[in-house]
Amino acid sequence: QLEGRHRATSGNALRAAVLGANDGLVSNLSLVMGVAGAELAGKAILITGLAGLLAGATSMAMGEWLSVQSSRELYQRQIEIEAEEISANPKEEEEELALIYQAKGLAADQARELAARLIADEATALDTLAREELGINPEELGGSAWEAAATSFFLFAIGAIIPVSPFIFLSGLTAVFASLLLSAAALFLIGAGITLLTGRSVLYTGLRQVLFGLVAAGFTYALGRLIGVSIGG
Repeated sequence: QLEGRHRATSGNALRAAVLGANDGLVSNLSLVMGVAGAELAGKAILITGLAGLLAGATSMAMGEWLSVQSSRELYQRQIEIEAEEISANPKEEEEELALIYQAKGLAADQARELAARLIADEATALDTLAREELGINPEELGGSAWEAAATSFFLFAIGAIIPVSPFIFLSGLTAVFASLLLSAAALFLIGAGITLLTGRSVLYTGLRQVLFGLVAAGFTYALGRLIGVSIGG
């Protein structure tokens, strides 16, 4: 069970890393290609890409902070309510514990004896009821909201800088093609990372990620081209 929990935790961390980087890469690649399609200057594309990176990473970080903090506050409130119930109706909570352990396979008299021992200490009773009744581990209330926010910001930024970086050193179509090639390579690697979770073929999943990313970039490039031509007369 412990090994399974460790695998689940590692899987969740890898999933968050892959999806965070993928979000940053695909969204900023699409943004950069849209601006490039409008035939704006390389400096404008670079500034737009960096602004997209900062805005997207900040938004992701704020969303992650809110999600983790809200979950933590919800769990804390549920534990507080349980503590109030133990203080107000210890006998009723003792009966709940006995029923929980009977459902786990203990004989009725053994379950009642165990429940009586646990309820005698309020802290132990609260910890046990939080785990057994609420399904909450009081020692793990969703992790640090600030750590989650910083991680989300960092992962999104890593993905988002990839399509922008060629415009720092190159210009024109050379920069556009370099951005597409660099992004395609990164998308393939992200697809390969996904296979660690799914067990699917690296080639299939990698090429699928590349296809989806380039299709999104193609749409925004065409839209930018259309709008650029319309505005240009």
